[in-house]
Amino acid sequence: MTAHNRLAVILLLGTTQTLGWASSFYLPAILADRIANDLEMSSTWFFAAFSGALVVSALVGPRAGRTVDAVGGREVLVVSNVILATGLALLAFAHSQAMLWLAWLVLGLGMGIGLYDTAFAALGRIYGLQARSAITGITLLAGFASTIGWPLTAWGATGLGWRETCLAWATAHIVVGLPLNLLLPTSSRASAPTDDGSKPHIPIDRAMLVLGFAFAASWTVVTAMAVHLPRLLEAAGASTVQAVAAGALIGPSQVGARLLEAGLMKRFHPMVSARLSVALHPVGAAVLGAFGAVAASGVFTVLHGAGSGILTIARGTVPLAMFGPENYGYRLGLLGAPSRIMMAAAPLLFGLLIDRYGAGALFFSSGLSIAALLGLCSLRIGKTVPS
Repeated sequence: MTAHNRLAVILLLGTTQTLGWASSFYLPAILADRIANDLEMSSTWFFAAFSGALVVSALVGPRAGRTVDAVGGREVLVVSNVILATGLALLAFAHSQAMLWLAWLVLGLGMGIGLYDTAFAALGRIYGLQARSAITGITLLAGFASTIGWPLTAWGATGLGWRETCLAWATAHIVVGLPLNLLLPTSSRASAPTDDGSKPHIPIDRAMLVLGFAFAASWTVVTAMAVHLPRLLEAAGASTVQAVAAGALIGPSQVGARLLEAGLMKRFHPMVSARLSVALHPVGAAVLGAFGAVAASGVFTVLHGAGSGILTIARGTVPLAMFGPENYGYRLGLLGAPSRIMMAAAPLLFGLLIDRYGAGALFFSSGLSIAALLGLCSLRIGKTVPS
């Protein structure tokens, strides 16, 4: 494909991924309390339903990846728009906990087939080993999903109501997301089918196990910090204003790190980026511990945000570089399943750790990151693949 067409694909997928993340994963941060109050339930039960959605997304991920390998990403992403719109409509009309759970289970299905792993697999299907720069490009755009989605959701919930806001997001999937995904190119690149028509066999060897653990451990930390960062910084001694101000640095740090990955780091094997991404959180935690939250909360959040920004790219580029484009979507689904399950458990687990140990919870998050780093460092890497 020409550079012009590649840019068009990046813009299309970046836009639809921004819509997908803003209207699903980032929705609870703004609407959880409103919905829980309206349905006369605790926010804990609301987030339990959201965790259930993440588990569903983990279960359907491998099947979604196999489907992309077989028929291409465009069709799967178009179906995800319909499913996410259905889940949002069900949420808008939910008047009971049972209906809320049903809505989030449907949204979990849509998230499992419509977010980054499927987009990465679609790019692998189109570009093969040359997909790295395109993967970086869509994460740069979709990195603004919370920046765009949270204000829009808050504005809608205040001015229209949370139910109307959910319906507006559902409409956006049909009116904006679906047509844009239909514009994605098809490709003749496909995994060879097995002789008996069964699913392809991917050996769960040491490299797969180490990558699965490393991604799961690091995404546990990213999710925990996304939910508990202000509270954690306050426990370390920061004021509420300082904690909120430091938290605001996460988004710019993610985008800045992805720009660095697109420029300087593209000359190195993606594994180098992956190792850097998991090392930055414990480095930031050490700085925070040495200098205190008042002086170093901003440094900690910048380093953590940069690491999480690069990690999103590494999640797609490392498996492609190590194993190649054959069965790439299926492999991403297998590697992503443990991460999504741990992401579902992370808010509760780290909430309990902060209750018990305060800022000492950073010892646990840093331990997970260091374990992920050691695992990644134990894997051999070959020559740098095309970007």
